[in-house]
Amino acid sequence: MTTTNNPNVLEARITHIFSAPVEKVFDAWLDPQILGRWMFGPAVRDEEVVSIEVDPKPGGAFSFLVKRDVQVVEHIGTYIIIDKPRTLEFNWGVKGMSDNSKVIVTFEAHDTGTKLTLVHELHPSWEAYLQRSVDGWGLMLKALEKALLVK
Repeated sequence: MTTTNNPNVLEARITHIFSAPVEKVFDAWLDPQILGRWMFGPAVRDEEVVSIEVDPKPGGAFSFLVKRDVQVVEHIGTYIIIDKPRTLEFNWGVKGMSDNSKVIVTFEAHDTGTKLTLVHELHPSWEAYLQRSVDGWGLMLKALEKALLVK
C-alpha cells in the first residue's frame, strides 16, 4: 500500500502471479459466471451471490449484489478502459455511498502464466481501510487462481 504524488489519492496495490495465460485471467474479470466464483460468495467470505450483471465495454456498468447475513450489498461501477488483454480500469463503489474509487488492473505475460498488478485508488478518508482493501483483493485473487483451475 502506498500514497501517490496526488494527496487526494491513496493506493492499495497488490501483485499476483497466475499459472493461467493472460487472456484467461483477463476474461475472468468480465464473465459473470466466473466472477461469481472468485470475486464474491463463499470462495471469499461468508456471503451469497444474489446476482451479477456486467456490460463489458467502456462506459458499460456492472452490479454485484451479495447477501451477507441479513444485509444486501450492491457493488457497482462503470468500466473506463477495457484493453484486452493488457488493462482493465473501472470505477468501484457501493450503491448508496458517495465515495467511489477507481481500480486499475494490468496483465502481463510472466514465464508460463500471468503477472497481475491491481491498484485500487481510494479517497484519503478511507486510510483506515487501506490494509483491509489490500487484504480483501488478496483473498479475491487467491480465489481467482482456484477458479481458473476449474474447466
